Amino acid sequence: MKELNVEKWNRKEHFNFFNQFSDPYFAVTVDIDVSNSYAYTKQNKISFFAFYLHACMKAINSIENFKYRIQNDKVVIHEVIHASSTILRKDNTFGFSFIHYDNDFKIFNKNFEKEKHRILHSNNLFPNENTDDCIYCSALPWLNFSAHKEPHFGVVKESVPKIAFGKFIKKEGRLKMPVAISVSHALIDGYHVGLFVEKFQKLLNDY
Repeated sequence: MKELNVEKWNRKEHFNFFNQFSDPYFAVTVDIDVSNSYAYTKQNKISFFAFYLHACMKAINSIENFKYRIQNDKVVIHEVIHASSTILRKDNTFGFSFIHYDNDFKIFNKNFEKEKHRILHSNNLFPNENTDDCIYCSALPWLNFSAHKEPHFGVVKESVPKIAFGKFIKKEGRLKMPVAISVSHALIDGYHVGLFVEKFQKLLNDY
């Protein structure tokens, strides 16, 4: 982790402006085509959720602004961003996970399975690790939504991006999954969200 020199940042004024807001987050919801990736996971007996979550984190880690966090009114840059995702238990409660990211899907999947096992065998809501070098992720496989609102904890200068994945449905012969992205405008602009969507879609298409 290192500190960003805000004084030399081309977004200095943007940061100083939006950093004053009590809630600087903006959000969009987009449809992602998961036709190729879903077929690939079924053919290879791979968890579809783990697979698209890995692609999501791969896209996140390729865009520097998604690695920025606000700490004590300073902007820090994390080297790697991990996944803090909800995982459902059999009793329909959930636990927050902390899945260490790795560029290799096999390693990431092992980390996912380890966290899944921990959550399924406990009643804990929170993971052992609770740092901000992550993305907060939620899966809502019961709902195909066109808009989504994340709960706001009220933490001053909260800056962790939040992503929600919905139920995919068939549209025009393709499987489309709604993905809601919520980010702090102090750190991230629509341009960066657009980059993420483009990279995420490309990763899922390449199967």
